[in-house]
Amino acid sequence: MGNAWTRLAAASIVGVGLAAWTGNLSAQSGAREPVSIAQFDRWMEELSNWGRWGDADQIGAANLMTEAKRLEAAALVRTGTTVSLSHDFLTEEAVDAAEPYVLQMRVNPEGQNSGDRVEVYFHGVTYSHLDGLCHVFYKDKLYNGHDYRDVVTENGCSLMDTTQMKDGLVTRGVLVDMPRLKGVPYLEPGTRLYREDIEAWEEYAGVRLGPGDALLLRTGRWAYRDAVGPTREMAGWDASVIPFLAERDIALLGADSVHEAPNSVPGLRVNPIHRFAIVARGMNLLDNIDLDAAAEVAARLNRWEFMLVIAPLRVPGGTGSPVNPIAIF
Repeated sequence: MGNAWTRLAAASIVGVGLAAWTGNLSAQSGAREPVSIAQFDRWMEELSNWGRWGDADQIGAANLMTEAKRLEAAALVRTGTTVSLSHDFLTEEAVDAAEPYVLQMRVNPEGQNSGDRVEVYFHGVTYSHLDGLCHVFYKDKLYNGHDYRDVVTENGCSLMDTTQMKDGLVTRGVLVDMPRLKGVPYLEPGTRLYREDIEAWEEYAGVRLGPGDALLLRTGRWAYRDAVGPTREMAGWDASVIPFLAERDIALLGADSVHEAPNSVPGLRVNPIHRFAIVARGMNLLDNIDLDAAAEVAARLNRWEFMLVIAPLRVPGGTGSPVNPIAIF
């Protein structure tokens, strides 16, 4: 993937061709050819951001959250309504909470105070968190071509750690509410979402995703959990949306699930959306966020875009952070 940014124009043509192809598929009987590992590897190469902001870059697509982009996001604030996009820590063991949070209280009667210790493994399907750029790798490579063995050690990440985001991530957030579009309370586990689903939502909501934006997908995962019960198999993106993410120059992906529909690249043993977003594009991911309250506010205001503010913990060497993102309408 080295110097792949110099091939962006050619890659865009590839993406446009794929868009036409997937559009034609949607008009057919519903049968789709799954993305192959070979095609995924080509996208990892052709649609990469490696070198785009220089060899020393450690923040990737967050470079698209420029001062102008943050001002654009701030201009979306009209009512001043704030909504948390985080879910409460799960405290009971379940198939989606193998390591639930246990509150560790310290009560000091003499000092007349109390406190608590927070210790969680936040990656996975349980907690709302932000993935950093040293979190995952593909074929031993991290974002911008670094060998993970030179960066990731038992002492933490020497590059692209959580402190690189110490000034926060602020941009325009666009909520994509797929259950609302499809007229259901939640998507069934395993449901795959495609490029045409995003485009249908853009038409429905009167928005268009563009450079520097955060794409926030609501599948209804938490509503499903409340109604049916916990599951590890969730609805999410099919790998065929990958060229769309590059064409629109999305800066950050968020979802109330872990983004991926299961087995969207048969035979690939790692999650394709995570690897493409983080390794190839340098995009941070928000996993397991809760978009239900934001969807209610957005529907009431009939506005599906807002200022998004994310303030990860400043953890030296960290691979990410539990977070409580805030949508400001």
